[in-house]
Order: sequence, then C-alpha cells, then structure tokens
Amino acid sequence: MPQKVLGRDFFARSVHEVAPDLIGATFLFGGAGGVIVEVEAYHHTDPAAHSFNGLTPRNAVMFGPPGYAYVYRSYGIHWCVNFVCEAEGSASAVLLRAIAPSEGIDAMIDRRGTDDVRALCSGPGKVCAALGITNAHNGLRLDRAPYRLLPRNRDVDIVTGVRIGITKAADLPWRYGLAGSRFLSKPFRGAA
Repeated sequence: MPQKVLGRDFFARSVHEVAPDLIGATFLFGGAGGVIVEVEAYHHTDPAAHSFNGLTPRNAVMFGPPGYAYVYRSYGIHWCVNFVCEAEGSASAVLLRAIAPSEGIDAMIDRRGTDDVRALCSGPGKVCAALGITNAHNGLRLDRAPYRLLPRNRDVDIVTGVRIGITKAADLPWRYGLAGSRFLSKPFRGAA
C-alpha cells in the first residue's frame, strides 16, 4: 500500500500551523530528497513576504490555491522552493531551508559537486541545486510527481527562532527546525 502524501488539505491551514508540522516530514523530488529539518513561514501580512506588496508575475503562484510549489530565484543566483499555504488569495508560504539527505544521494552529490553529505542540502539554494529544482517546477502541485511530501512518522522536537537573511520583520520567530539536527543551514541561537 503506497504511503499517503501530504495534499492540499494539509496546506490549506495557517502558515504558522503548516511550518512546524513540516519538520520531520519527508520531501522528495524526482526520487531524491530526505527529511525536512528546517523551514521558515512567510505570511501575507509580513513585510518580508514576496506577496506583501501585492500580486506580480513572479509571486502569482502564492496567490493561488494551497499545495503548490512557489519557486523563485534568490539574489539572481539560487533557486528556492516554497509551499503555498492557506486559502486561495492569502499568498502565504513556507520556505524549505534544509533537509537531511536520505534518497538519491549520489545524484545530489553530482549536482552539487561535493561529497559532504551534511552540506548537500543545508540551505534553501543548496536544496534546490541538489534536487535539480528550477523555475520549470514553479506552480506544480506538491502532491504529484515530480514532488512528493510524506508525513512525519514519529514525534519530533522542534526549535524556533528568527528567520535568516532578511531585513524586514527580522525579529519574528518564524523559523522552525529539528532540534539537534546536523543538517540545519545555521544553528538556532537562543532557540525556544
């Protein structure tokens, strides 16, 4: 019996409920991936959210229904993948920051050019580079190939902290991580 994937109902909730519930879930793309160990929440009322200033061609997916991938280029260099949450029109999403690689590791090593498994997916740009996610995968459903998200199968300890690499609303504790994971993009300082 195939394992149930996380579908639109999972994402059709507050971004602040979805984000911590993703920690410990498994994210696969084209057969490669691993356990989600770090995410950040971005609500449409948040000045750091791409949707804060309204609909644009770049962020249009965020305004659509939940359960879709929003892929964008960060600093003109790295692709980043987000999971659209809440009701259509809300324009809220969760940024995938890091995973613990477990599937398709050889392919990830080839794409990233490093055999340091800890560093393969320890940042949002690294995740997309390792998995081969680009703008060609923007706007695709998360419950269909090439994406696959599986619910966590055990209880996890989650830490929270401020988000990384932003200047607006930088004090909001909307970063969530798997306590003690060596695959985080950066350690949590003063984590709750």
